[in-house]
Amino acid sequence: MDLLTTDLCDANEGQVRVVEPMFNSFGGRPAFFGRIATLKLFEDNSLVRQALESPGDGRVLVIDGGGSLRRALVGDQLAALGVKNNWAGIIVYGCIRDSRAIGEMDIGVFAIDTHPMKTIKRNVGEAEIPLSFGGVTFIPGEWLYADEDGLIVSAIALHQR
Repeated sequence: MDLLTTDLCDANEGQVRVVEPMFNSFGGRPAFFGRIATLKLFEDNSLVRQALESPGDGRVLVIDGGGSLRRALVGDQLAALGVKNNWAGIIVYGCIRDSRAIGEMDIGVFAIDTHPMKTIKRNVGEAEIPLSFGGVTFIPGEWLYADEDGLIVSAIALHQR
C-alpha cells in the first residue's frame, strides 16, 4: 500500500476519524486498507472463524473483543483463513496468539497484545453492527486504513482505484 495514513489525514482533514494509539502490528502486511466488516464478542472466537471462512473481498475485519487481555481471539489458523479468503486485515480490540507465524502471513493484523490462551466456543456475539472503541465508531461498509503510524476510518474511500 502506497497510501500513508499521515498523508491521508493531511489531505482529508475533518473527514477522517483517528483511532487512539493502542494497537500493535503483528501481521506480515504492515499497511493495508479495505471496507469494514464488524464483530462484537467476548472471549469467544466462534464468529471470527465464520467470518474469515467467508470471502473477504479485500475487507478488514474489525473485532470488538471488549479489550480483554485474558484470551486470544485470533491465532495462526484463523489468520491463514483470512489470507486464503482474501481479507486485507484484521483489527482485534483484544489479543492474538501465534504472533510469530502471523508475522509471516500476507495479511494485516493489529491487536492490543498477545496471549497464549485460546478462547471458549459458545457461538455468542453480533455481526455487522457499529462498534465503538479507541475513540471512534467503526461502521460496516466504511473504510479503514492502517499502517505503522496508526489506524484511520473514513465514511468514503480515500484512495484511487
